[in-house]
Amino acid sequence: MYWSMAQQLTHHTVNGCNLRSGDMMGSGTISGPTKDSYGSMLELSWRGQNPVSLKNNKERKFIQDNDTVIMRAHSEKNGLRIGFGECVGKILPALED
Repeated sequence: MYWSMAQQLTHHTVNGCNLRSGDMMGSGTISGPTKDSYGSMLELSWRGQNPVSLKNNKERKFIQDNDTVIMRAHSEKNGLRIGFGECVGKILPALED
């Protein structure tokens, strides 16, 4: 990844965007060239054109308010597997001004 988070934050704010406590920042995705290596919901749904099937028999084209997102990962080589734990977050609706 080319830019540090501090550089991304600086670039974001010097262009006039107001940032508030609680705003979410992302560093982008690290994806591969094939469907099994896509790294974001936008890629998985191909910009909303292809629904993603969930385990509860529902489909999503985009993440929705009140969805819970769970990310798990591991790396494996030569029979050694290292887990990176679990990251869980619930997407809350935007606050009304």
